[in-house]
Amino acid sequence: MALNDFFQFIAQHYNRKLPFVVYRKPNSNAVKGMLQNNDELFITSKFEETGFVFSPFDNESDTIIIPSKQSESLAVNYSEMNVISKLNHIATQVSDTEKEHHISLVEKGVAAIEHGGFQKVVLSRKEEIELENIDVFSIYRNLLASYKSAFVYCWYHPKIGLWLGATPETLLKIEGRHFSMMALAGTQDYHGSLEVQWRDKELQEQQFVTDFILDNIKSTVENIKTSEVETVKAGNLLHLRTLIKGNLIHQNLSLKQLLENLHPTPAVCGLPKKKAKDFILENENYNRSFYTGFLGELNFEIDTKPRTGARNIENRAYSIKKKSTQLYVNLRCMQLKDKKAIVYVGGGITATSKPEQEWEETVSKSKVVKNVL
Repeated sequence: MALNDFFQFIAQHYNRKLPFVVYRKPNSNAVKGMLQNNDELFITSKFEETGFVFSPFDNESDTIIIPSKQSESLAVNYSEMNVISKLNHIATQVSDTEKEHHISLVEKGVAAIEHGGFQKVVLSRKEEIELENIDVFSIYRNLLASYKSAFVYCWYHPKIGLWLGATPETLLKIEGRHFSMMALAGTQDYHGSLEVQWRDKELQEQQFVTDFILDNIKSTVENIKTSEVETVKAGNLLHLRTLIKGNLIHQNLSLKQLLENLHPTPAVCGLPKKKAKDFILENENYNRSFYTGFLGELNFEIDTKPRTGARNIENRAYSIKKKSTQLYVNLRCMQLKDKKAIVYVGGGITATSKPEQEWEETVSKSKVVKNVL
């Protein structure tokens, strides 16, 4: 299928107000689509189904699934590298009221940490942008062209809404018994080099996330390997990243239990999780909805080839079927609603956070999404 035909087919489905998702995994040219054949809202509670899941920040709320059994799947190779021209004139200035509110929120978070409430909390805000022209699939193609190392998606359900994003963060990957995760934290602007200095605040923040993950998987994973901390680029930003890999002790592990243990991680919530989450729900004064939730493929069946070697040379023609789950944290995202783009941004707050710097970090992050409009 040609690229334009692919998007035209998706657009026709959207115009019929039927649920769909289109997505591309990091550093891939394959854009995949799942088109649900009715407008029913499907919920997963046990995470045993096969399909594409879309889960909110609040892990006590419902996770939505586009089930494979009720959907048509299609794919296309995407090699277009040029960003489409700007679709709207976007104001770069944010109101003083919004700035003052976020700085006040950060000050409140730092005070709570100093009084022993928690070690870290992630505080966010939303920014509503009036749009002259909403061309959903041109915006999505801008995201594809701009953020090749991110998980780039466009998700729609008529009973929920329309979301797009380009997230740099993997929550969880499971293939057979193999397990991998990413601890991602810390942010600074990219100025042409990965050789940068990180503040103690950002190094500590990243260590919080790594320690939390290791503590919450240790009873279910063996042969754990943890990489060195590295600096990675995502759009116009740099982050600190640690990769964590291992093998599941039991292949029939309860994915529901594992997700309840992990989500939301300190990278999007805080530490301890419950106290930080309670503070967020009480003080942010807006509903994050699916921002800082997770999304991706659930229990897909994949074919893997046996390893080559003298002992199994006769088996090379055969493939082994495995279950694969690949989930990503919903960062660098926006919701399109009522001729507006609602952009969500936030940052990790620790005892040494400076409110003005935390505000500037959210401004830098908002540019990642606003640039494609």
